[in-house]
Amino acid sequence: MKVNVDAPAKINLFLDIRGKRSDGYHIVSMVMQSISLCDEITVSRTDDGDIKIVCSDENIPLDETNTVYKAFELFFKETEKENKGIEIKIKKNIPTEAGLGGGSTDAAAVLHALNKLYDTELSRKELAEIGAEIGADVPFCVYGGTMSASGIGTILSPLPDLPECYLVIVKPNIGVCTKDAYEKSDSPEFSAIKGMDKITESICEANIKSVAKHLYNKFEVVMALPEVEKIKQIMLDCGALGATMTGSGSAVFGIFDNDNMRDDCAKRLDDDYEYVYKAEPVSEVFFG
Repeated sequence: MKVNVDAPAKINLFLDIRGKRSDGYHIVSMVMQSISLCDEITVSRTDDGDIKIVCSDENIPLDETNTVYKAFELFFKETEKENKGIEIKIKKNIPTEAGLGGGSTDAAAVLHALNKLYDTELSRKELAEIGAEIGADVPFCVYGGTMSASGIGTILSPLPDLPECYLVIVKPNIGVCTKDAYEKSDSPEFSAIKGMDKITESICEANIKSVAKHLYNKFEVVMALPEVEKIKQIMLDCGALGATMTGSGSAVFGIFDNDNMRDDCAKRLDDDYEYVYKAEPVSEVFFG
């Protein structure tokens, strides 16, 4: 028996770092959005007693450091189900080191698939609680849609769906180490805190132009990557309503209210960048 699962990427419409807890975790304010760019996951029961992970990207580790391995282990620990053998196949479409949540959404997808394979009937809330032990973005990926996040990123509040819009995502040929980005953000020069009220109000009012106007990512400010600024400017020149980096980077997305302008922008960026994607927001995460 097997289950096929889509694992949508996420973008950060807003990301601020509000401080650091005594245990080393950072306190954040975020607005996250699921998008139609997806990894494809297949989880199969093999009955051979083993756990096997296969990935289309040879650079992805296949051992216990992989988020889907952690999801597998925690699922069986929490449900006390007997593992008689599982194979997990990952077709990677989401680029790595991009801030698009590829590892987190793969873990969330595996939790959903195992829940179906073993008829455990865990709620999304229960799956999200398991996911929180894997990483701070996993609970959001379990739910998907449009949400604000606080605390270390695991306190979630649903927001209305984004109004219709079109996205271009570009991953430049540079990566960002999330740990380094957080450490740099701890500098006193980046201590100013930005409120996210304006962007959440814009979402509630279904005003996509205002949403785009209030995009913000502190990591973009902290890292100050020239390539990110170059990509943003091209997007804006092509008619994007707004553009910003997502997560700790290095991927950049632009929001358009016209699909033809979005398509023209993607064609222009294709000339200079290997990883260019067209996508739309998704209001619900459909698994299977």
